[in-house]
Amino acid sequence: MVARTPRVVSPVSMVRVARPSTVDLIAAELRSAIFTGALPVGSPIGEVEMSSQLGVSRSPLRESTQRLVQEGLLTASPGRGMRVSVIGAEHVADVYDARLAIEGYAVRLIAAAGKASALEALESAYAELVAVSKGTDARAIGDADLDFHRLLVASAGSPRLSRYMGTLAIETRIASFSDEHGYTVRRSVSETYRQLLDALAAGDSAAAFDALKRQFDEAVARLTGKDDAVETVETPADEEPPSLAPIEFSEGR
Repeated sequence: MVARTPRVVSPVSMVRVARPSTVDLIAAELRSAIFTGALPVGSPIGEVEMSSQLGVSRSPLRESTQRLVQEGLLTASPGRGMRVSVIGAEHVADVYDARLAIEGYAVRLIAAAGKASALEALESAYAELVAVSKGTDARAIGDADLDFHRLLVASAGSPRLSRYMGTLAIETRIASFSDEHGYTVRRSVSETYRQLLDALAAGDSAAAFDALKRQFDEAVARLTGKDDAVETVETPADEEPPSLAPIEFSEGR
């Protein structure tokens, strides 16, 4: 009887799942705090106070803030430390130009792919924007608007485009917070949203891009005071901004 050589089974190759570091978590928390207004535009970032509020040590906090400086969300000035960036009216058009570069290419990819699932998700996000725009919660309207645009970019299927859009969404919110009249949003939903969706459904990338550009032109005109005919919703002056809470780390960290 011939002895059989035992078959050697190679171990399954497992891809190690990357876990967010402490620096990653702090950076994410700071981005969220800037977006929600928990860290107001122009406010200083004091290491001692901030590390105490977040429940972290100063070393990873310092590294996290440097990331946000590179992203343009924080501004470092010699002798003055770091502050949440301010985006005045003179820079609003530049923010939307950058968004058009990212979102404009995203709509071309979506139109070319013609994914029904992506269009369904965008229709749902549009319906949510229309619904909240009937109310008077400026923050909810603004959130729904940016949720639509983040989903638009995500639907293109490019992680890099989505990452760039994440930063631009926060810069858009900073620009709104920087308005001397306070945080305001458009009450009515621009018809360009419907035109954009219809163009995507038809696979017409040129029409989709054109609708997006007109939508951004309208936003720039409103935010720079060149169009005061559009009805807006304002955040009440006495509304308390969200608070900055300690970071909750998962077990084993």
